[in-house]
Amino acid sequence: MTDLLIERRPAWDGRVVEVTFNRPEKHNAFTREMYQELRALFLELAGDATAKVVVLRGAGGRAFAAGNDIEDFLAQDQVPYEAEIRSMFDALFALPQVTIAAVDGVCVGGGLAIATHCDLRLATPRSRFGYPIARTLGNALSSPVLFRCAAVFGESLTREMLLTARLASAERAYGVGALLAVTETLEEDLADLVESILPLSSVTLRTTKSQLAFRAARLEPVPEGEEALLREVYGGPDFAEGVRAFLAKEKPAFS
Repeated sequence: MTDLLIERRPAWDGRVVEVTFNRPEKHNAFTREMYQELRALFLELAGDATAKVVVLRGAGGRAFAAGNDIEDFLAQDQVPYEAEIRSMFDALFALPQVTIAAVDGVCVGGGLAIATHCDLRLATPRSRFGYPIARTLGNALSSPVLFRCAAVFGESLTREMLLTARLASAERAYGVGALLAVTETLEEDLADLVESILPLSSVTLRTTKSQLAFRAARLEPVPEGEEALLREVYGGPDFAEGVRAFLAKEKPAFS
């Protein structure tokens, strides 16, 4: 069973590509291989004139995605791995198709990063959003991922998610404009949304996305010294304690 399910929806003549994160037993947590497959898919879709909508979702009904698979993450050199993951986010954000995150359940860490790099987001009422890393591993987001979250959720809620390690409810996310809708009938609303997009002008959609991508690149550049800052984080005592506590299944005692 593959960790990524990729399907051209026949009901829409192959114009809709649906990507399902398929590790429900792990809350759809991402491995490096999954990130690499997603990046390759997005680069391929960038030149696909037949696809008009890309839907991303999680399997199992409990999570969109719960971030990185920690054991897989710890097996990497985290700083270059962060840069590798960002290249996947960049490829997603640059897609000419309209991208939709269909969220049902927990959407945190790398899952939230993917959702914020999509154009539109729908969610069920039980969905939750956040970056609880201040109470788990004691690491930090890369600046572009943090900036994208602030662009979608607003700076105040982004600060709350990071500085209190609390998860935001779907209603709260909808209230700040991060979600198009909160719905008990996700499949129906998703289908309605897709069908409303398919007849629209591809010229308008692609041009608008290109303009907004240009704006984001100007407003959200990678700061000078980013790599050194992340190396300090991942080489520091809090991350070491977070890793120790995770492996021991204990609550970390950060300095």
